[in-house]
Amino acid sequence: MRRMFGFMMGIVAGALIGSTIALLLTPETGEKLRKEIRARGEVLVNDVRHAAEARRIELTEQLESMRAPRADS
Repeated sequence: MRRMFGFMMGIVAGALIGSTIALLLTPETGEKLRKEIRARGEVLVNDVRHAAEARRIELTEQLESMRAPRADS
């Protein structure tokens, strides 16, 4: 479990460092870059919400099937 946590922390740290470097080296103007980042963030949030809703529906269906009375054979 500790190895997995360490791995995930490495991924997060790498993503933060990489995004910071990308922002510092980008040739875009500040306002244009902020608009693009905001737009991409909104797309990401919508994708995550859609995936979470789909997963919630799937898990709800599984739970309902587990709660249903079984037919004895």
